[in-house]
Amino acid sequence: MLKDKACIVGIGDTPVCRKPGSGLSEMGIQLKAAVAALEDAGLKANQIDGIMPFPNVGKAEAFAASLGCTNLRFAATLHMGGAASVGSIRAAAMAVVTGAADYVMVPAGWNGFSGARVRETSANDPDSIPGARIARDFYMPFGLTAPPQWYALMARRHMHEYGTTYEQLGAVAIAMRKHAQLNPTALMHGKPLTMEDYLASQMIADPYRLFDCCVETDGAAAFIVTSVERALDMKQKPIYIMGAAAGQPYPADEITNRPEFHRTGLTNAAPEAFRMAGITPADADFAEIYDCFTFEVIQQLEEAGFCQRGEGGAFVENGGIELGGRLPVNTHGGLLSHAHTLGIGHVVEAVRQLRGDAGQRQVKDAEIGVVTGWGDFGDGSIAILRR
Repeated sequence: MLKDKACIVGIGDTPVCRKPGSGLSEMGIQLKAAVAALEDAGLKANQIDGIMPFPNVGKAEAFAASLGCTNLRFAATLHMGGAASVGSIRAAAMAVVTGAADYVMVPAGWNGFSGARVRETSANDPDSIPGARIARDFYMPFGLTAPPQWYALMARRHMHEYGTTYEQLGAVAIAMRKHAQLNPTALMHGKPLTMEDYLASQMIADPYRLFDCCVETDGAAAFIVTSVERALDMKQKPIYIMGAAAGQPYPADEITNRPEFHRTGLTNAAPEAFRMAGITPADADFAEIYDCFTFEVIQQLEEAGFCQRGEGGAFVENGGIELGGRLPVNTHGGLLSHAHTLGIGHVVEAVRQLRGDAGQRQVKDAEIGVVTGWGDFGDGSIAILRR
């Protein structure tokens, strides 16, 4: 069992932006975040002997050479798309508990606005997307060339089966935007959103409107995992990893022919993580849920066990996931209103909440937080953290 045997001891992130050119390469912004995480932890680069880069935007040997990690002995990448950073928490914990590494750095970041965007790469390079050959042969010929269109299939099916409404999707967008107003680093800080604004926004791929979609962003973040024994003597208070797991739907690379349509990787991973932690979803004080689109917050709340399948729409209504509600979600604004840094920003925010460093958006007396990752066509990861 891994419960409480490893900790997150350092976090770092970069400013985020949506403008032509952040001035740094994708490796450059990730290195900047990694250096910030080292400073936060009070570590030197040569103490990092494990690196878990995000798929397709970094390689361990390049990070080691650039940072000065002279004793790299553990390197791995989880090819789970946006689920990779949270999924890496379990693998990093396993590494430090078993002695495969002493300190594992997990970086992620990209030039998601000024560089090649998802909608462009998916149309021009089918191999860059999940289920590449299936998507090329069976989705793209019918006009489904980008994530809003693929994921709209899942949202529409849920609306058909359970009566989920546009206004419930809007409640997610509005909650994320409200939290961004309390976060000066958020891209949408100073840009409030009303239900009227949401419903009047451009339809992208029904049911997804403009404000249902995450914001393409340049930015990066990183965190460091070590054993409890080492963590107790470090600069920051340790944030304990109570439970962590990852999983994939079946089949992982195809949506429409799944025998159980709404089952995702998180459906399998969440019960494992909560069993490991020895708690239930009701014990969480907040959750940082990967929010590439509004419905994916609803779906993951259901599949993680915060409510029953089909009840997610009602769960998010009436401020249910806002600060002060039954379960504050994405207290920094999430991918929808803070920034799209490949989901790693959710881990950084969870650590800040558990340290008590979140300022105006701080969840009072937060002791336990849940973080999820969502990747490709439904890969899922989850980590349960405590102070």
